[in-house]
Amino acid sequence: MGSLLHWAIVFLVVALIAAALGFGGLAGTAMGGAQLLFWVAIVLFVVSVVAGLIRRA
Repeated sequence: MGSLLHWAIVFLVVALIAAALGFGGLAGTAMGGAQLLFWVAIVLFVVSVVAGLIRRA
């Protein structure tokens, strides 16, 4: 899951640089990718925490 967050941060940085340089379409696409990867990482984290709690019980 750490790699998902890494790629989310990479896409975020690309989006910020593209926005600063005036590439609006590229910035929007990169930001969408960053948001998608971030939420996928959060969902996988919650699923793994719940599975760990169920496994202990």
